[in-house]
Amino acid sequence: MDHGFFRVITPARFLELLAEFAPTSGEVAALDGCLGRVLAEDLVAEENIPALDRSCMDGYALRAADTFGNSEGNPGYLQLVQNAAIDEVVARPLGVGECMGIATGGSLPPGADAVIMVEHTQILGENTVEVRKTVVPGENVMLVGEDVAANDVALPAGRRLRPQDIGLMAALGFNTARVHCRPRCGIVSTGDELVPVTDKPRPGQVRDVNTHTLACLARQAGAIPVLRGLVPDQRESLVRVISESLDQDDVLFISGGSSIGVRDLTIDVLESFADSEILAHGVSISPGKPTILARVGDKPVLGLPGQVTSAQIVMLVFGQPLLAHLGGDARAFDPGRRTLRPARLGANLSSKPGREDYVRVRLEDLGGELVAMPRLGKSGLLRTMLDADGLVRLDAPLEGIAAGQTVAVWVL
Repeated sequence: MDHGFFRVITPARFLELLAEFAPTSGEVAALDGCLGRVLAEDLVAEENIPALDRSCMDGYALRAADTFGNSEGNPGYLQLVQNAAIDEVVARPLGVGECMGIATGGSLPPGADAVIMVEHTQILGENTVEVRKTVVPGENVMLVGEDVAANDVALPAGRRLRPQDIGLMAALGFNTARVHCRPRCGIVSTGDELVPVTDKPRPGQVRDVNTHTLACLARQAGAIPVLRGLVPDQRESLVRVISESLDQDDVLFISGGSSIGVRDLTIDVLESFADSEILAHGVSISPGKPTILARVGDKPVLGLPGQVTSAQIVMLVFGQPLLAHLGGDARAFDPGRRTLRPARLGANLSSKPGREDYVRVRLEDLGGELVAMPRLGKSGLLRTMLDADGLVRLDAPLEGIAAGQTVAVWVL
């Protein structure tokens, strides 16, 4: 293959290719270890929640029709037949003009279809309740199966479990769940100029940044980063590390070695593996154009630019969605998963038509208005990402955006 030319594809096509890789297999996790994991199969309710019609308030269970027309100035009167304990299941039906004292969470007796809050009542004597408000059927009542009905899918496969989901699992009695394995994400940084964080760089050397930022971004996406170390611009070393990672990891990220140049070995090395295919060498975004996507066997390999800002942008735009997808997340490629905030653009932005630009911006409150101030700079500098609160995407057809327009800021 002639490596003098990129095989550039659109970001949309790049994401389509990422979506073709299969998610990880499933494993059983204990309830207290399910937070942030993704369900590998539907969780089907074995019972109704609530199991019975229950009160949402302290007050009186009654027939709503018995309160129609009642108000502060025109109260009605009901006969109090019982004060039920919270764990009592009352068998006696309520008759017309009757009510029953009930606590929050208590079960409604037969015949009752509403609960009036105690604040809207007054006890008169031993068994008469003055009702100062009209209630409607279903008011202050949780109905059988209103949260989830027996035999329904309570939580679908592909859902990333949040604290509230764990709460529903607990309510349904699930102490374990089958979830996708966290994808193991191999991370390699290449380049003769790289030295470990603990070393003092000599002229022409820099400390390794990408290994550590990419590992953090991988963890954010629910993956397990596996640091494969620094690899010099040497074919044998790169072959060895890639082989180790492909043998043990679910996906491999290689930073550096993706641009056109005499030291760029990534493409040649990847092609040397059996059952390998270069799916893309270049994607029409800035920064991050010289990104590689390959398939070796059934595993994805991404070659990221070595420039620190470019590597982070590519990881945010493509790497994190891929890792979420491999982890089983059904919404991995849904743009709605991003946190977006509207803001007024604080300066003109220019763009080259035909590519998506991801501009770093700082959010500032100017006179009560949220303003996105661009933080422009070279992709080899850390500063633009350090100063950024988010990214503004300029779509491929645009030649720029004028200051004062409202933009959607992807909050980082």
